[in-house]
Formats: sequence, structure tokens, C-alpha cells
Amino acid sequence: MTVQTHPRMTEFAEIIWRGAPLRMAYQWVGVQESAQPVIVFLHEGLGSIELWKDYPEKFCLAHGLTGLVFSRYGYGHSTPRPADERWPVSFMHAQAHEVLPALFAQLGVHKPWLYGHSDGGSIALLYAARHPDAVSGIVVAAPHIFVEELTVNSIAEARVAYQTTGLRRQLARYHADVDSAFWGWNDVWLDPAFRAWNIEDELPLITCPLLAVQGADDEYGTLEQINGIQRKAPQTRLLVLPHCGHSPHRDQTEALNQEVAQFILGAS
Repeated sequence: MTVQTHPRMTEFAEIIWRGAPLRMAYQWVGVQESAQPVIVFLHEGLGSIELWKDYPEKFCLAHGLTGLVFSRYGYGHSTPRPADERWPVSFMHAQAHEVLPALFAQLGVHKPWLYGHSDGGSIALLYAARHPDAVSGIVVAAPHIFVEELTVNSIAEARVAYQTTGLRRQLARYHADVDSAFWGWNDVWLDPAFRAWNIEDELPLITCPLLAVQGADDEYGTLEQINGIQRKAPQTRLLVLPHCGHSPHRDQTEALNQEVAQFILGAS
């Protein structure tokens, strides 16, 4: 029997957020019909549909899963951030508590798995804490639960690189408005007020299966990020990948996929 797969085609969902319309770019990937819940991929702080490349599609096809990939407000081909808008310290809470529920309602997504990378991992944690009965489980790779000096220093270095090297040109391949994506992320993380950002007290509200992954050589966070998740949500399974930086899906693709697939399929 031939398995029907989703063509990689970008579509747009329109939602109303805080009284204004947002146009959200998204793609369905993987198989068209799966016995497992949809896997929603939440990108990093400089990510987008395009920056995931073909990772979500390959992962889903290899394991008979249906995936949803989208670009958050300010990223990729979704509505860009106005140049004069600075994101508040609570920007990840807003994505988890307001934007994700609206997008899921628009697309008919019910009780998905969330697979978040970096900032996307933090958003996945916040969503699962606020909506414990509306998620099947979560996988977080290189998430942030509090602000570390290492993270701030690396983000400050990224600012210099964006201004002085070819980083801006490289990122422009993945965003229709690259300055919207970069400065929205960089400005809020380097805002002195953001040093107090911390979501540890919300983690005990998470009741679903949880896999927390981090590279041993992550340049944006120490292992205390995922260890802290397990202390607050004891059902958490930890995976530390050697010879791996901040992007496990690029640095240790095979090892990561094996563990994630076993976790999702075993828990479903």
C-alpha cells in the first residue's frame, strides 16, 4: 500500500493576536495519515521553517509521523516585527499562552507532541505547563529555563558577528526580513531586565512525558538547564549528546533521532 505524504508546500494561516492580524507561514510534512499525534516543531531564536531545512520532513517520514512546521511572528515568511517594536521579557510566554493556542485552533491541531529547539523548547515547556491536558508529550533540545552568563555572552558575540561578518547575509536566506528576526531576538535577550527571566516555578505543572536533550558542548547553555527541568518535573528523561553544540538535530542527527523516535513512539 502506498503511503501518502505531504508535499513540502508553504501555506499561511491568519490569526488575530492582541487585536491585530498575524499571517503565519506553515508546512505540513511527513505522512498524511498517522496513528500518532501530530509533531509540532518549534524553532530556535533565529530559526524559521527554512532554517529547519528538511530535518522535520525526514524525521517524520522515517517514523510514519505527521509534522507541522511553522515560523513564529517576526521570522521566516510570517508577519515581520515592526522595526520600532521591542519584544517584552514575556515574549515566550505570549507565544505559548496566546499564539500557539490560536494557531492550533485555526489548523485543527489537537493534543500534539511538541518538539522545540532552544527558545522553541522554552515555549514548548510553557505551553505544556499552561495546557497540561492539551499536549501528548514534549521533546526539548537545548531549552532555556533561566538566563546564564554563558548564554548572554554568546548572544552578545552573535550581535558583533551580525554587524561585522557575513552572518546577516547567511541568515537572510531563511527570513524575508532578516533584521526583524535577528534584532527581535537579540535585543530582548541582551536587555538587562531579561536577566531575571526564569520559568522554573512553572515546570512542576507539566504532567506529560518529557525528553530534555542537550549537547555536552552547547555554547548557549550549561547542562544545568536540563538538569533543572528534571528536578522540577521528575518524569523528565535526560539525554546528553557528546561532541554536540547548541543544535543537536544538526550535530548529532542520527543519535538524536533514534532516541526521540523511541521516546515518542514508546509513550504514545
